[in-house]
Amino acid sequence: MATKERDKAGKKGPVHVMAYGVHVFTALGAALGFLALEAAISGHIVACFGWLAVALIVDAADGPMARRLNVIETASRYDGAVLDLVVDFITYVFVPAAILLRPEIMPQPYGLVMGLIITIGSALYFADTKMKTHDWWFLGFPAVWNVVVFYIVVFLPPFWLALSIVTALAAMMFLPVVFVHPVRVKRWRPMTMAALALWSVAAVWAIIVDRLAPGLVIKALLLAGGIYFLGLGFLRDLPEKE
Repeated sequence: MATKERDKAGKKGPVHVMAYGVHVFTALGAALGFLALEAAISGHIVACFGWLAVALIVDAADGPMARRLNVIETASRYDGAVLDLVVDFITYVFVPAAILLRPEIMPQPYGLVMGLIITIGSALYFADTKMKTHDWWFLGFPAVWNVVVFYIVVFLPPFWLALSIVTALAAMMFLPVVFVHPVRVKRWRPMTMAALALWSVAAVWAIIVDRLAPGLVIKALLLAGGIYFLGLGFLRDLPEKE
């Protein structure tokens, strides 16, 4: 009997270690966010978005890992959902808002105003218990301000247009509109994942190769990707083919 218990414990041990390792991997996103913030404060905006890109990779990878290892049961001391929200607020909200304080990105006080809108609205959105629908669509704009600010930096719109876009998207966090979760929404998933892959390549190219000053082709791909992901919400209620 004792031997069986030891065997059982031995089999569970590595699983527990790996499960808690997933929590550490998720928490790594907070450190990446801190590095991105340091780069933004120092004026190294390309490096800032580089760190945010790595944080996105971590965010995309930790969910499947957590589900595979069933961390809810095998590493229950830490709440993975809460941890994920903490890290996401740093990398999706706080650091992008800080980027707008850079005078070369946005004239002041407009960058400060947009940062306040982003942080206050997103804090409420992250606490929304109805953030996702039953089929994993986001209810309201999902506060991906890292992407929004990335577009502002790449396209450099007039401050009034940027302020209008930020205000409109902040309002949409609290409106009954849906946005696709590109990984978890099953409908159109192959096409959505292909679009996500193409967009990711264009974004990485814009950061690493073009130093946030991409040419027409990369800008066109980024615009097309943005239109696709924004537009899917309007197609959600279309009847599915039998």
